[in-house]
Amino acid sequence: MDPVQKPESLQKQLAALTGSAGVYPLAGTGWLRATGGDRLRWLAGMLTNGIQQQEPDTGSYNFILSAQGRIQGDCYAFVRADDVLLETSAEQVQPLQTLLDRFIIMDDVELADISAGWHGIGIAGPQSTAMLNAIGIPADGLAPLTLRPLTRNGFELTLIAAYSPTVPRFEVWCNDITEAATVRSALIAAGAADCDPEAVEAFRILNGIPRYGTDIRDKDLPQETSQTRALSFSKGCYIGQEIVERIRSRGAVHRTFTGFLIDGDLPAAGTPLELDGKAVGEITSAVDVSDRKLALGYIRREALLQKKPVAYSGGSAMPVELPFAPETT
Repeated sequence: MDPVQKPESLQKQLAALTGSAGVYPLAGTGWLRATGGDRLRWLAGMLTNGIQQQEPDTGSYNFILSAQGRIQGDCYAFVRADDVLLETSAEQVQPLQTLLDRFIIMDDVELADISAGWHGIGIAGPQSTAMLNAIGIPADGLAPLTLRPLTRNGFELTLIAAYSPTVPRFEVWCNDITEAATVRSALIAAGAADCDPEAVEAFRILNGIPRYGTDIRDKDLPQETSQTRALSFSKGCYIGQEIVERIRSRGAVHRTFTGFLIDGDLPAAGTPLELDGKAVGEITSAVDVSDRKLALGYIRREALLQKKPVAYSGGSAMPVELPFAPETT
């Protein structure tokens, strides 16, 4: 076998995630819970999106910024009747809690790490809704970034319609680890493929979803990431807002997050990109998908406008819009 060729099982898993349904554990996800009477007002000053305008049981994607407008972390904020749940990567939970706690002064707000009590299963693909319905978890009519509290086998569950620009994707969160395993087994029995982390990572890259710590770093500005879904320009003040507004008023940033079709060796994260001998960007994530090699990264806008491949040590990279078109998979 060619050493860079992906195992057939990985290809089958990725095909399930994009063409039927694939299931996987959400072991890398963590949760913070915000309670107290000032929680919405206080969070509105910390997050970049309009949390105070959210209806109960709805969510939004957010950045947490420094005063200089640099991204310190990201999360999905879900408003419920009595609290707000912040969903982020497991490695961000402690740093974000420490950072946010510094800004609780005289506010009636308490932040708690509840990750240990939440056990999650992800399922993605065109057939994921039908498979959830088939095992007694009604998923019909759930709009993106909304949650639905449920009971199954006497256990409380929370079903979330997750962000996904290509195919439906859901998260099932259980307060009992045994029930989470039961849900996963039931979905596999219903026809979902059991997927490894490598297939889930390839699926993320295919969808063009940046990961904090990999594709988004604390040196990056919000508009550079192309994640305008994280920004509200009609809300009140928040930390870093002045920089975000200044960038908007000037019309653009110098570089932007985009996808790349790779011709050559698969580039490592951090690989610099050049055009006509000048540095114009870098690769942040890459994956070999069957006979295609895809990458995420940043490129200067003047290089992007030229609409031609840029070079790296080992090959070339053609900038393309995200998410990757189906024919590239």
